[in-house]
Amino acid sequence: MSKVLREIYGTGIIFFYYTKYFILIGWPLLYFGLEYKRNVIMDILWVFCAALSIKDIFLAWYKSKKRDS
Repeated sequence: MSKVLREIYGTGIIFFYYTKYFILIGWPLLYFGLEYKRNVIMDILWVFCAALSIKDIFLAWYKSKKRDS
């Protein structure tokens, strides 16, 4: 069971690593530009991708600040 969970976890990491910016930018374009219908799952996915992107920006800022000190 733990091997299956590790594979799902690894797949999720790879999926969000490569697609978070496409989802973060693309979903509002599709929703507002092409008038797609509301999709709760995609809205939750977009919020999750936004949180991951904010985390990446914060970590990059923190590492650069720590390196300068």
